[in-house]
Amino acid sequence: MLGTLLRDGATSVPALTAELPISRQAVAKHLAVLDGAGLIERQLGAGREVHYQLRPGALTPATTWLQEADSAWAGRLDRLKSAVEAKPRSARAAPG
Repeated sequence: MLGTLLRDGATSVPALTAELPISRQAVAKHLAVLDGAGLIERQLGAGREVHYQLRPGALTPATTWLQEADSAWAGRLDRLKSAVEAKPRSARAAPG
């Protein structure tokens, strides 16, 4: 759903139901959860139609956390690689 909103900008329950392999009720429940989490907002369309779009900046905290986690893991893996490469070859050889 978030991918569709990122791609299309806005969408509706009928459009999501046609695109996703889940029921209309499941789409509505997912949208309610995303709305409750502050990730999306509703826009009234023509008649009774309701469109949903991402709330501006809503994904920024998640993006920041993912970038920090990626950086932390990259640092850990670099240190591990350096430690393994710094050991003498005889210490790294498997007993055989």
